[in-house]
Amino acid sequence: MLKNVAVVLLDGVHPFELGVVCEVFGMDRSDDGLPVYDFAVVSAEGPGLSTHCGFTVSTPHGLERLEEADLIAVPAGEDFTVREFPPELLAALRRAVDRGARVLSVCSGVFVLAAAGLLDGRRCAVHWHHAEQLARRHPQLRVEPDVLYVDEDPVITSAGTAAGIDACLHLVRKEQGPEVANKLARRMVVPPHRDGGQAQFIERPLPKAPADTVGEVLAWMETHLDREVTVEQLAARAHMAPRTFARRFRQETGTTPYRWLLRQRVLLAQELLEGTDETMDAIAWRTGFGTAAALRHQFLRALGTTPNAYRRAFRGPRAA
Repeated sequence: MLKNVAVVLLDGVHPFELGVVCEVFGMDRSDDGLPVYDFAVVSAEGPGLSTHCGFTVSTPHGLERLEEADLIAVPAGEDFTVREFPPELLAALRRAVDRGARVLSVCSGVFVLAAAGLLDGRRCAVHWHHAEQLARRHPQLRVEPDVLYVDEDPVITSAGTAAGIDACLHLVRKEQGPEVANKLARRMVVPPHRDGGQAQFIERPLPKAPADTVGEVLAWMETHLDREVTVEQLAARAHMAPRTFARRFRQETGTTPYRWLLRQRVLLAQELLEGTDETMDAIAWRTGFGTAAALRHQFLRALGTTPNAYRRAFRGPRAA
């Protein structure tokens, strides 16, 4: 059972990510019939720690408190992508997993778990902004750059900010059932459940290289997303043979014409859902998907959520 929870801090801790763990596990909500956890804030670097916002956090608990925890959470911190971590902290995390405890990271806290070797060969989540750095620094990991959280029991990793709430509620639901998790979510005024595989809400166009030979075609495609085009037509516009064009396109964009076009259409759909009141049929026509059903299918495949749910997330239920 999940009863004893510790959140371990390093210098430069991010207050919001620390607050996420405190809000889920550190609050006494027994008046609502919710469980009360034996909760502690632990320092890995002395009794007083700075935050990246300029104030300090103090706690009487050192690393010895981790030895009794059922769950150890590691929130994000300043420069976690490049800094080294105390060997005694990494050893304590390994001992915890060896004795059957769980560990959970929020955002860049995943770098601590990776340094401890707890993610070797495992899938893991991280804020999309840090995904490339994590994969480069720890090539033995299976980084999933666009999901909210990954549960590779006993190691749970989450993406940035609010995704940490999702991961914590997921663990509560897993250990103590949906009724407890839903009631806790209501108290926190957050969605009761977002699946870990849902895509992070990020604007991430495919990288654009100098595109010496296909640049003009890319510019044309961007302004004609509503048109159905073939590789042969695009190749003719670039004055190349289709096979040569397809090869050059992949070299200069990192993907195929179809995938590039599909991603740009999804990005345009995101912009229209966020900033306009256009109907799904109108958005489908403007983005080249043709029908609302096709828009929904491709949007769900790309982002793990529906257009209506995406619009509600950004503009509230009335907009959908």
